[in-house]
Amino acid sequence: MKTLIAAFALASAATAWAQNTPVGLWKTIDDDGKTEKSLVRITDGGGTLTGKIEKIFDAAKQDSKCDKCSDERKDKLVLGMIILRNLKLDADDNEAWSGGEILDPNNGKTYKARLKPIEGGKQLQMRGYMGPFFRTQVWLRVE
Repeated sequence: MKTLIAAFALASAATAWAQNTPVGLWKTIDDDGKTEKSLVRITDGGGTLTGKIEKIFDAAKQDSKCDKCSDERKDKLVLGMIILRNLKLDADDNEAWSGGEILDPNNGKTYKARLKPIEGGKQLQMRGYMGPFFRTQVWLRVE
């Protein structure tokens, strides 16, 4: 019985930790707060987060390419594309990840990025910056 309780406590702690990290699968929501756009899987590679588009909900955009990108992603398929990269745990806010970038495949622009789990890890605040300007989206955890 003690082994079962210990295993449950360990699993609960692991689940709680997983919820306080951006690592996982996220449903991206457009700036309007309603339109589901894609699924992005965020992974951790040695303390650095990367996010890749796994699914695009708009059937008309399934084969779209990033024709406006200016880096190595130019003219590559958006589906399967890495749009988040080089994010690390923020030294000033150990609940946020920053220092990396996010790509908007619609306009080909990259922005400084900051990710922060909110609502107990059920949502992810994704903020993209360009100079003093920023825009924020809230993504929903799928897994």
